[in-house]
Amino acid sequence: MQGSAKVIASLNALLTGELTAADQYFIHSRMLQNWGFQVLYQRIEHEHHDELDHADALIKRILFLEGVPDVASRAALNVGADVPAMLKNDLALEISVVAELKAAIALCEIERDYDTRRILVKMLEDTEEDHAHWLEIQIGLIERLGLKNYLQSAAGGLSSAS
Repeated sequence: MQGSAKVIASLNALLTGELTAADQYFIHSRMLQNWGFQVLYQRIEHEHHDELDHADALIKRILFLEGVPDVASRAALNVGADVPAMLKNDLALEISVVAELKAAIALCEIERDYDTRRILVKMLEDTEEDHAHWLEIQIGLIERLGLKNYLQSAAGGLSSAS
């Protein structure tokens, strides 16, 4: 089904955002794993996979609309040098994705592409309620608990293996 060129372009812009977020979460998860923050590693790895799921949905929709998915483009990564910077950089990225999703949803209304709108609304819920909200909570916990206490909880149980 031939889709609106504007919607396809918007979906490709969203795809760039999702793939960028996946890359950023990927490097952050591996850094956290290397530093021994197992609890944070697992959660950020989950976010990495969620972003790839979003990218997959966008690719499928672009193809359905007879567009060509742009899987090569990425925005600049903002890799954090420490845990607070990672969380803040990831939150900034999610906030930008929320804005892009809202704009794409509005475009879908104008273009009367309600199925694409439905897909994007689900992504918006995931991004706002799961990803961004969780990051906001973590940043708040650092402020309330102090960085040392937060990082101690982020390490999880100590492994008996050496």
